[in-house]
Amino acid sequence: MSVIVRIVCFQLQPDIKEYFLGYIDVEQTTGLNLSNVVLEKLKELGIPFENCRGQAYDNGANMRGKKQGVQARLLQLNPRALFVPCGAHTMNLVIADAAKSSQDATGYFGYLQKLFSFFSGATQRWSMLTKHVKLTLKFWSDVRWESRLQSVTAVRNQTKEVRDALLEAREAVNDPVAKVEAQALAEEVASFRFVICSVVWCELLTITNQVNKLLQSSSMQLDIAVRLIDSTKINLSKYRQSGFDEAVSTAKEPCEALNIETELKEKRLRSTKRHFAYEAVDEPLNDALKKLEVTFFNCVVDSALMSLQERFETMNQVKEKYGVLLDFSKVNGMSKEDLKRHCNEVHKTMMDKGLADIDGPEMMQEIINLPQLSPQTSAWEMLTFLHNNRLQEVYPNLWIALCIALTLRGEGRGGEGGYRQAFVLRAPKWLAPALCIML
Repeated sequence: MSVIVRIVCFQLQPDIKEYFLGYIDVEQTTGLNLSNVVLEKLKELGIPFENCRGQAYDNGANMRGKKQGVQARLLQLNPRALFVPCGAHTMNLVIADAAKSSQDATGYFGYLQKLFSFFSGATQRWSMLTKHVKLTLKFWSDVRWESRLQSVTAVRNQTKEVRDALLEAREAVNDPVAKVEAQALAEEVASFRFVICSVVWCELLTITNQVNKLLQSSSMQLDIAVRLIDSTKINLSKYRQSGFDEAVSTAKEPCEALNIETELKEKRLRSTKRHFAYEAVDEPLNDALKKLEVTFFNCVVDSALMSLQERFETMNQVKEKYGVLLDFSKVNGMSKEDLKRHCNEVHKTMMDKGLADIDGPEMMQEIINLPQLSPQTSAWEMLTFLHNNRLQEVYPNLWIALCIALTLRGEGRGGEGGYRQAFVLRAPKWLAPALCIML
């Protein structure tokens, strides 16, 4: 595991910085052993664990398990160390769930892998491919879905070139197995079904990849991460309404240029006798295009939307605990009773064993006495405003609460493929900024 310190520092302007401290050798990856390793490392660094205010890491069962995971064990020792899952890794899992939801989806990525394996299997075939295409095929990874976007984009924008390379390879190779494979791949790549799937997946991966990139920013804040996820849900919901018709229309253009028949034909399957059942059998879809929409497009998009809701639920719960601190737009028009309830929730979140980092009622009064600001003011902009105007002593509870809340990041790793854990630490009140340790 890599160890990184994340801090909110104050020089000329407030800033979030991360410092790499080193690696930890881990022999056993159980939740119990990793918890002990984490506590020993914090003790070695001279950081009291009771000052931790948050945890953030990947979605492995040994890390986020509700009973035996690292976050659950550490939360028992310190209830204020709230767990925030890694946003980028969670987004990867959302797309992985969508890819497994449909037989056509899994089959599509299987053909992409076969294309790469065929051309990369021999230098002669690879040279044939590079002679036809400008953007070469990419190998895709299970943990880095950006690589799949690159693979899809290469085929989606160069369908004719890839097919021409396959047909040339079919004539040039001597191996009969390779000839048959080239012919089969050429027929599949030049099919209307494959082109539609390429258009759909290219759009879906583009929507999620933009958010994934933003979530990997070292300065990502929890409130902004939640907004990005909400905007992704909205974009996917809009795409669900008319995306398939748009994909079919877009797919017809390259197909007509290649003289590919733009009509799907349903394969006739052998019928089998069924035993009597009280439940009626679903009525089969005779329209092949409609069946592709139902069994592929709808399944993939619905699975992505459902997975977004379920997998980011923990992040939303943490955001709700910090209430108005991460969404000052709620303050305008909020009744005094509602504001009191939100501030008390923050007070409760930052309290353990009778000790609290802030005073909820005092913070409520500080928020009421704030000068008039834009309704869209973010938590980071609020902290910057207090710092630039030297109002730390005027709004001490709000200042400390913002420092702790902003150190909770929406992304717990340094990009895709990393393996780190994050801990938000409360500094002394006179120092104010929060510190985040990532392992």
